[in-house]
Amino acid sequence: MPAPIEHVDQMQDHWWWRPGWQVGRHFYACHFAVGDHAELAELVRSYQEALRTFPGLDLIPSTWLHLTMQGIGFLDDLTDEQVTRLSHEIRERLAGLSAPVVTFHRPVVRAEAVYLRADPPAPIAAVREAVREVLGQVLGEDNAELTPRQSFRPHVSVAYSNAAQPAEPIAAALEQVAAEPVVVRLDHVGILEFHRDHRMYEWTRSERVRIGR
Repeated sequence: MPAPIEHVDQMQDHWWWRPGWQVGRHFYACHFAVGDHAELAELVRSYQEALRTFPGLDLIPSTWLHLTMQGIGFLDDLTDEQVTRLSHEIRERLAGLSAPVVTFHRPVVRAEAVYLRADPPAPIAAVREAVREVLGQVLGEDNAELTPRQSFRPHVSVAYSNAAQPAEPIAAALEQVAAEPVVVRLDHVGILEFHRDHRMYEWTRSERVRIGR
């Protein structure tokens, strides 16, 4: 059973500059690029229609829809050899797994984004753990992206907050949307090279990696 929806009271700007980030710097990551799942993209659009009157939200085009899974590192910190090996090893490792089948339905208003949770989270966590094992082997267990993080909550963001603002009006607008749950088989991940120069995560290179054979 999905966890109850727990909205925050107050949102904040998502676009503060996290350590290492700057204009023009590109990041390398292994995420699920999900914009080509038509039913999921349509579910996202149905909620975005209810959010268009809120100037404090940046709505995410279907081109850039993704489920954040595992960062790898800034591209200028990686060698060409490491990038090539990572790509090969991730491809080999994920070929032996089963593609997650998950459900998306009602959005959650969190501190920096409105997002759709993926339920159940365990199948996606298994893919993430496999990618993290590859990172440990190729980049070393002390790689910064492998340090312990808060609990993993797989989700697809609908909109990012670009200002401090109350969450209640946003949650109320979302409640007015009638939408059915969407079941998605996530049969591939993307190894992505992206930047955030325009208040959006936009990838300039994407390598599609199949899950399972």
